Amino acid sequence: MADVKVKLVKSLIGSKKDQIATAHALGLNKIGDSSVQPDNPQTLGKVKKIAHLIEVTEA
Repeated sequence: MADVKVKLVKSLIGSKKDQIATAHALGLNKIGDSSVQPDNPQTLGKVKKIAHLIEVTEA
């Protein structure tokens, strides 16, 4: 399976607690943080939950 690179492009301020927890689970704390995650259903569910805050590319 391929990996996906996830980058936080909008602030977490004002987001719901579960969205903030999802971002932290992906390793994203501040704007500009990025992490490489496996391309699996669990990761894609997390990405969908905070899609308006992040940018996703193929790694």
